Amino acid sequence: MSGHSKWKTIQHKKAATDAKRGKMFTRLAREIAIAAREGGGDPDVNFNLRLAVDKAKASNMPKENIERAIKRGTGELKGEELAEVTYEGYAPNGIALLVQVLTDNRNRTISDVRRILTRHGGTMAEAGAVAWQFDRKGYIAIVPNGAPDGVDQDALFEVAVEAGADDVVFSDDLVEVFAAISSFQAVRQALEDAGIAFETVEVSMIPKTPMQLGEKETLQVMGVIEDLEDLDDVQQVYSNLDISDEILAKYEAAA
Repeated sequence: MSGHSKWKTIQHKKAATDAKRGKMFTRLAREIAIAAREGGGDPDVNFNLRLAVDKAKASNMPKENIERAIKRGTGELKGEELAEVTYEGYAPNGIALLVQVLTDNRNRTISDVRRILTRHGGTMAEAGAVAWQFDRKGYIAIVPNGAPDGVDQDALFEVAVEAGADDVVFSDDLVEVFAAISSFQAVRQALEDAGIAFETVEVSMIPKTPMQLGEKETLQVMGVIEDLEDLDDVQQVYSNLDISDEILAKYEAAA
């Protein structure tokens, strides 16, 4: 997905209904709990937890919800036993999909994922068949107009690269910073210290070779992704679909 289109999709999701916001809070709480379970309950020490907490705060998740989720992860409060699983598959027209889930019932979840893919003409794939088409990287999205005086591109590029960023991509509405996981924390901190405001900070699966399709085929794949994201256990869906601005505008208009 191109940077500009990715940003528009993020904006579209932020306009979710209150009902969907409740589901979003559940997903964020699970993400926080898993991060706390694996790395401890201190965001200053556990970078993954810090990312999850920052994401929750950006989505206006109440402080008490965040604190409860951390305590569930550390075992201070009893919570559901969740497993992290990534399912691989193909949407129609050969688009690769990675479906990341947190579930307390793997049989139910894989059945739900398979049902949606089959209904749309897609298929499940064996482990490793799709994952090789993606790189796991740190991803930071910055909106130039989000800062009072915009963003100095040269200065931003220099700060990010000196801190270890792999790439910085500029467009009219968005700046995207990509970094290896090993340098992600340093890049984020350097940009933060430089006074640069973020819209998105996350570990993401970046497609090595994005694919473009015609309008009809693109909208069909976007429908598959949307249905998968509506599943309660699904945390994130990644694809190698590159969506043009024009097609995404039609998709948003119809939503």
